[in-house]
Amino acid sequence: MAEIDRLSALMARFALRVDVVPVEEANLFVIDGPEGRHLFLRPRSLGLPEGALGQVAFQAHVDFGGAEAPLASALPDELRHPVGHDEELAAVIALMRAEVSAGRCGGASVLARLSEVLIVRLLRARLEKGDVPRGMLGGLADPRLARAIVAMHDRPGESWSNDDLAAEAGMSRSRFIARFRDAVGTSPQAYLRHWRLALAQQDVARGDRIDAVARRYGYGSPEALTHMFRRETGQAPITLRHGTA
Repeated sequence: MAEIDRLSALMARFALRVDVVPVEEANLFVIDGPEGRHLFLRPRSLGLPEGALGQVAFQAHVDFGGAEAPLASALPDELRHPVGHDEELAAVIALMRAEVSAGRCGGASVLARLSEVLIVRLLRARLEKGDVPRGMLGGLADPRLARAIVAMHDRPGESWSNDDLAAEAGMSRSRFIARFRDAVGTSPQAYLRHWRLALAQQDVARGDRIDAVARRYGYGSPEALTHMFRRETGQAPITLRHGTA
């Protein structure tokens, strides 16, 4: 079975924003500790990890697209990743430190892009090892389930049935549903609904028409999209556009 790209569609739709900030406002750190250099990420809290005072080589704040964005909600509270003998990762970190020290024109943009590289490499390493929590990343870490999840990520407007998704995974329908629930913690159709709604929220917030968003993600009608919004968020989609959500 050919290797698939498990992260590109996710990262493209929910792009990271990375800002270099003071230590107390950061959630991404490069730490030089007693056990060597490692990356430390805490998606939903700020400040130094315990015992890391004086060991921080670099810090930044990563915004994953909001607290309810799929990637932010899928990550565990803390992630650590040793740099070790990873020469490429060490080179990225060296470039980041050089940018901080030099203070050159465009340095903030360079640092943001390099920080995104760190996040992608961190996620890639975890997926390859299978060292991820139950949820979206748990599903992406499973090579067969990942094919179905990536299909949903890439083509959310299609009328995906469980039979269709099982075929993408190369599994029987019953085995696929059971394995999906075990790895992700929900049914394939519930996951698809959540993904579609996250995309719809993003598109409505940026000003897209409700009817266009409804067609784009297979809701059938603007009324169906509005009903889903109200059921899941307690609000009408138009409140996102007005900034009142």
